[in-house]
Amino acid sequence: MSKSWSVEMADSFIRKYPKVAEMPQHKRVSWHYENGCALTAMERMWKKTGDERYFNYIKENMDMFIREDGTITTYNLNEYNVDMINQGKTLFLLFERTGEEKYRKAIELLVTQLKGHPRTSEGGLWHKKIYPFQMWLDGVYMTSPLLAQYAAMFNEPHWFDDVANEILLMEKVSRDPATGLLYHGWDESKEELWANKENGCSPHFWSRAVGWYVMAIVDVLDFLPLDHPQRGQIIGIFYRLTEALLKVQDEASGMWYQVLDQGTREGNYLEASGTAMFACAMAKGARLGYLGGNALKAARRAHQGLLERCVEADENGNLRLNHICSVAGLGNKPYRDGSFAYYISEPTRADDPKGSAPYIMACIELEAIAE
Repeated sequence: MSKSWSVEMADSFIRKYPKVAEMPQHKRVSWHYENGCALTAMERMWKKTGDERYFNYIKENMDMFIREDGTITTYNLNEYNVDMINQGKTLFLLFERTGEEKYRKAIELLVTQLKGHPRTSEGGLWHKKIYPFQMWLDGVYMTSPLLAQYAAMFNEPHWFDDVANEILLMEKVSRDPATGLLYHGWDESKEELWANKENGCSPHFWSRAVGWYVMAIVDVLDFLPLDHPQRGQIIGIFYRLTEALLKVQDEASGMWYQVLDQGTREGNYLEASGTAMFACAMAKGARLGYLGGNALKAARRAHQGLLERCVEADENGNLRLNHICSVAGLGNKPYRDGSFAYYISEPTRADDPKGSAPYIMACIELEAIAE
């Protein structure tokens, strides 16, 4: 990879969106998990390059929300929404580099939410207060890497057990034994309209949901101690799920479909964010020795597919990533039933941080291996 696609894409994003919370898709400026995606990617760009522009971008965007007393503008703990944890991931870097107490206090505030967060009978975090007894794959990424980093930085090792339980429980309840893939959501109560009355799972394998989950695992492993009793099992689950994903990677493009196992079924499409997440997780997993050469090969093919089919320059020469599913969830109003028709009905858009951030991170991983 002679050209640094990570730098090209990250710099294009910063030029276009100096304030990530003010991106056009946001109805209002708020503390939001999408902001966290972009800022996590910029943290990795700073670590890769040492360029202070990336650190300054993070600090300016976070200081829009972090007050001097450590409270967070627009954040409401009592919503008990796991999505709200994700933007907190760059607080550790800010606290380490500046020593400012407001960042530590903000971290503690988010952890306080998780201390009291509603849980399933086996200790899994509800996705949100408004979704009782539900776990979604997305939520593992929103919370687990932050909790693992918190456990490591502040010597709170009991959180490692909590994180391991979250990852293992999510796989146990959502895995389809026939394909090895994971269903998007699970309702322990089996009361939701989308929930299978036998196993509580939603009906389909959504690409980005599985992408969140594999990225969560590979990021948690950065902090989970080598001697943690569940570390090997988590790596084994990562390997097993990767093998299932390799079976549904599109042969022609190297990308993955919006609904993973439905291939060229009418309406299904090659989706950029899930593809970028798989490329990121597989490349990082291969670099760190959790996965083998097949995963690295798949990540490279995915990156090439994204370059050929989704990356383009605008009239100002800035890059953008196209074909990113704008959003997909379960339940709520209007009701999202988790059907194939639902997943393909959500619109796509360009530059969404849920796609552009993992694309930048995938580029970083592949460039690190190539060096």
